[in-house]
Amino acid sequence: MKVDVLVAEIGSTTTVVNAFNLKDAEFIGQGQGPTTVLDGDVTIGLNMALEDLKKNIGVNTIEYNDFLATSSAAGGLRMTVHGLVFDMTARAAREAALGAGAIIKMVTAGKLRRSDLNKIKEIKPNIILVAGGLDYGERDTALYNAEEIAKLKLNVPVIYAGNIENHEDVKLIFEEYGQKLYIVDNVYPRVDELNVEPTRKVIQSAFEEHITGAPGMQKVRQMVNGPIIPTPGAVMECAILLKKEIGDLMVIDVGGATTDVHSVTEGSDEIQRIMISPEPVAKRTVEGDLGVYVNLPHIVEKIGLENVKKVFDDAEELIANRKPIPQTEREIQFVEYMTQEAVLTAVRRHVGSIRYIYGPSGKKTVAEGKDLTNVKWIIGTGGALTRLPRRVEIMKKIPQDNTGGMFLYPKDGIEVLVDNYYIMASLGVLSKRYEEAALKILKKSLGI
Repeated sequence: MKVDVLVAEIGSTTTVVNAFNLKDAEFIGQGQGPTTVLDGDVTIGLNMALEDLKKNIGVNTIEYNDFLATSSAAGGLRMTVHGLVFDMTARAAREAALGAGAIIKMVTAGKLRRSDLNKIKEIKPNIILVAGGLDYGERDTALYNAEEIAKLKLNVPVIYAGNIENHEDVKLIFEEYGQKLYIVDNVYPRVDELNVEPTRKVIQSAFEEHITGAPGMQKVRQMVNGPIIPTPGAVMECAILLKKEIGDLMVIDVGGATTDVHSVTEGSDEIQRIMISPEPVAKRTVEGDLGVYVNLPHIVEKIGLENVKKVFDDAEELIANRKPIPQTEREIQFVEYMTQEAVLTAVRRHVGSIRYIYGPSGKKTVAEGKDLTNVKWIIGTGGALTRLPRRVEIMKKIPQDNTGGMFLYPKDGIEVLVDNYYIMASLGVLSKRYEEAALKILKKSLGI
């Protein structure tokens, strides 16, 4: 059988391969296999997923034109971020990295100390991001940090996204130490202005160029002849694509280990007028303690075991015997309960709020954080929010969670959609080459 495109999602434990035909904008089928990073060869798991795909669609052979991939294997995209002021350039750089699909292992503000440099070496990041200084503003901190990082000779790519005046000096520093450098526009060029998109794109390009150096990933290029981007970054690409079509939205992905929230919205004019610091249009937050399998005990701890037992008297047994995919009706109900807590907690951490500042002139109303008041659509992806019976009901509870009405939540009447084929990550990477076909297939998966 001939297909146009195969897309592999190489996860930390499972590898999935999805098959697509572009002419008819058709999702053909899916196969799964284990991720074989620990075996030192990801292509073993890829081949097993391909065999499963053949079996599922009833063919003996599969030929393809393009093979693309997303990856969160080998620890995902580990990054450290170093800026000048924590609430300004360091935060802007962090937003760019998260939006690209990175796992942020360290954020620093100001000049790097010896202990910071030691920690960078221990983390062994895939990419390091250096920012700092408004354009034509402070220069010395970013230059100092760039030189200290270059001296480490870690042989990992460094992205410089700081004061534009430092470009030539930073380039000379990295040439002197023979280290790879990408220079991009400042993530925080002027006060109250974020410019994260150029950095986000360069992070994904750097990841694609260097992913084959990660443990177990050396052979991935033997099969993949197109882009490889971080899986969370691929979901964000898909969310940005869909926003162009249907308007302001958020995507929630509840997994076994983490819960990701992606929002793509400029917010309302009313809130923007009182916002005290800028937010990116496309924002991602990841909650590493909110997962419904590996990290389920963390959710139980947050709720309180005694409170959980009031709803499930057999809670301890359900926790001890939990499975990656719940089987019995009781297990499904328990995972739905945990998923609801994960969703509401993750959105609560993602969303901004209104607060009051009191000064000599009296009370002033300000807003800070991400404004979701213009969001019209909530989309569920990931295993839990594409498969659980109460998935839509869980997501519809989000606007009702606005305790005290001070949070910048979506308003009542929100529309909920489900990524029924569970292919948003694959379509994100597909959209980098075939945007029109990716959008058509996505709308089919969402039922719109």
